[in-house]
Amino acid sequence: MPKLTVENFGTVEVPYGKRLVLALEQDAGVDVLHACGGFARCTTCRVEFLEGEPEKMTEAEKNKLAERELEGVRLSCQILCEHDMTLRAISRLEGSGRADAGPEPAPEITPEPVWTTKLPPEDPSGE
Repeated sequence: MPKLTVENFGTVEVPYGKRLVLALEQDAGVDVLHACGGFARCTTCRVEFLEGEPEKMTEAEKNKLAERELEGVRLSCQILCEHDMTLRAISRLEGSGRADAGPEPAPEITPEPVWTTKLPPEDPSGE
């Protein structure tokens, strides 16, 4: 079973292949936001990886992050727990002013995932 370590929440074992957004909420006790219900539309389920960031990502996640010009974060609704990960939950219900975290995401990634690789970080020298 993969280990999920969340800054300020500790480490838990999670079922292999579980959606990260659900593992955060159900296994690690993190009040992660998911305002769109886990459809890669709202970006409220953002996390920042400290270690173990997955190399693969869905096209939906890649497109939404690019559309919103978000860098250094990932969408937990589009990630499967397939190895040990350490992260910071940066998009939480606490302090958000929202009444609830959002509709419960389905057990499977939605929309149907088309897997790709995340782009390497840009060279700061511009080359």
